Amino acid sequence: MKRANANMVVLYGSQTGTAEDYAGRLAQEARVYGFSAISLDLEDIDVNDIERLGEIPESVAVFCMATYGEGDPTDNAQAFYDYLKDESPELSALRYIVFGLGNKTYEHYNAIGRFVDEKLAEFGASRLFEHGEGDDDGNLEEDFIAWKAKMWPALCKKFNKPVPENVNLAPIRQYKVKIHETFAPEKVFTGEMQKLKAYENQRPPFDSKNPFLAPVRVHRELHTGGDRSCMHIELDIAGSGIKYEAGDHVGVFATNDPALVEELGKLVGNVDLDSLFSLEAVDARSSKKSPFPCPCTFRTALLHYVDILSQPRAHLLRELAEFASDPKEKEFLEKLTTEEGKKDFQDWIQHDQRTILDILRDLPSVKPPMDLLLEFLPRLQCRYYSISSSPKAHPNSVHITAVLVKYTTKLERDRAGIATSWLKLKKSEATPDRVPIFIRRSTFKLPKQHTAPIIMVGPGTGLAPFRGFLHDRRVERSKPTNASVAFGETVLFFGCRSRHHDYIYETELKEMVADSTLSEMHVAFSRDQNAKEYVTHHMTANKKRVWDLVAKGAHIYVCGDARNMARNVHQILLEAVMEGKSCDATEAANFIKKLQAEGRYSQDVWT
Repeated sequence: MKRANANMVVLYGSQTGTAEDYAGRLAQEARVYGFSAISLDLEDIDVNDIERLGEIPESVAVFCMATYGEGDPTDNAQAFYDYLKDESPELSALRYIVFGLGNKTYEHYNAIGRFVDEKLAEFGASRLFEHGEGDDDGNLEEDFIAWKAKMWPALCKKFNKPVPENVNLAPIRQYKVKIHETFAPEKVFTGEMQKLKAYENQRPPFDSKNPFLAPVRVHRELHTGGDRSCMHIELDIAGSGIKYEAGDHVGVFATNDPALVEELGKLVGNVDLDSLFSLEAVDARSSKKSPFPCPCTFRTALLHYVDILSQPRAHLLRELAEFASDPKEKEFLEKLTTEEGKKDFQDWIQHDQRTILDILRDLPSVKPPMDLLLEFLPRLQCRYYSISSSPKAHPNSVHITAVLVKYTTKLERDRAGIATSWLKLKKSEATPDRVPIFIRRSTFKLPKQHTAPIIMVGPGTGLAPFRGFLHDRRVERSKPTNASVAFGETVLFFGCRSRHHDYIYETELKEMVADSTLSEMHVAFSRDQNAKEYVTHHMTANKKRVWDLVAKGAHIYVCGDARNMARNVHQILLEAVMEGKSCDATEAANFIKKLQAEGRYSQDVWT
């Protein structure tokens, strides 16, 4: 900040790139309001330097904090989170503002933004404006725009700066394109996450910035009929140095469909996808010199680095309008970004599930430059899968259980999941295909004491981590040193559509019941009878059993859909506690919160 003569720093904790994008936009807008700002990744700073911001006159720190999973910090914000949680810094010289990004589907909505806001105030920092919150289950972009429209004038007032009139808060380009006629091949990225030629010269340690190319050793279909597909994939990690535990996640870097990439190149005006280019930061002070590894070809960027199947946010539509040659199409796009056009935006983009491809198909006069799309489209994120194996049973492989995602949109257009469609094509032959992976640690873990009972609730592929748990317990039960240990009861609530089509791992599960690895198993088949039957029905029928196990110290695990299943399971658990303890809802809710705090009630859920 001193070198850049900056008096504002925008720090971000981002998992999918949205908080990072917002931080960059705030830093760019700052100069319109008389501030000089830089944006920085929380992972790239010494957190102790936050205590020194008072050395810069009239300095301001803005935090864009995304909440990940069940109230967790993003990977790049972990050290900052630990600093606020475990230390007692003196922050009386710090002036700050927080904007949090979350999703109301999850129980711990915006937990990290709220945590940061409260902790900074607790340590003496001065809050300059009320913390903002964006909901990704609603309209995150709209929440962000509404918040900053009030935040900037309030900040100007705090520092006695004039508030500029008629400010256009349309996103300012953060990068400029540079086309390369020639470039040394050894300096061109071809899909690596960070380090050049990392896929040619594999060197540990392997992580999200340096994934391991794991050979596919087993690839088989788990469904035995019906119109859906569920894959069991075993990835070889022998010799990689990769370690994992049952309950951890494996991150997979997939690529976009090459046919869609070709189509996108044609839709913007027959771009030569094999042209070499770089996106370079407009602001020389920017800590991020490019939004993804450069130089590369347009084809590489579209295949590996940007998400071409995401639903565009309003700020991209605002940019697209500038490149519409048809006045009606231009007017339509502009309207979608206004207050009056909110409903149209929800209908046309969100309800109809339009991607950038759909927009360019439906508005043929819109021909944006490719570099604009590459800057404004979100980064293509790795996909996380709950590992369905245990290292005690499979030390040299990581197992994935994944349903092939495919559906038809409201526009009657076929859509396929990026990662599962890509994984479906991976073969385990003499020369197996390879999958870029890394391990992400999870708190979704078996109890340390083998004597503790466990209750597992996981319909569909929610069974994945529990397969790992069961393999783990089976190995532990077979050890001579545990011969005298009375293992806790192990109860599984599992569900699928049909006994005959998608009862995944049926043989394995029945074998585990037979050898007592599983004490009992409740299986719901939702489509095998007229009345739908789900795992929650079985849990309701066994509420007393659930309470008896909880009273014995059971650990409860829930894996699967956050929006409905996990909420319903939580309600059933609440009822089980109320009946078991003969208490009211408030006391039961407090009891469940205590279970969560003790690590006895864990969720691994997704929307």
